Amino acid sequence: MSHRNARTTFHGRLLMVRRYQAGWPKAHIAAAMGVSRKCVHTWISRFEAEGEAGLVDRSSRPHTTPTRTARSVENQIVAWRRRHRCGPEEIAAKLGVCTRTVSRVLNRRQVPYLRDCDPMTGQVIRASKERVRWFV
Repeated sequence: MSHRNARTTFHGRLLMVRRYQAGWPKAHIAAAMGVSRKCVHTWISRFEAEGEAGLVDRSSRPHTTPTRTARSVENQIVAWRRRHRCGPEEIAAKLGVCTRTVSRVLNRRQVPYLRDCDPMTGQVIRASKERVRWFV
């Protein structure tokens, strides 16, 4: 499915290709479709390289995240939190990483806040505010 600001859909792109195959100049196709000549050229090139599969929407999500915190460091952060029950500042100081990084890792791994845990056992004793709203 196209994003809401896309000028063309799969069928519009296929129409561009069909018009090009019928002999239309790229500039005329662009004017008729309300897009740039570069856009027309891009879709025609993709069609020639990949066929109809090249006209389908592609994800813009990055393939890799080279600066993401290493899995081993994340595991150390979570283990330190569970073992010592301390906050992001103390964990960051002990492990030598940024406090914000520790906060992001704990959030990503869905580790509950210390205020929501029993001080003795570390078990969650408080429900989130979102859950409370369900029962009101």
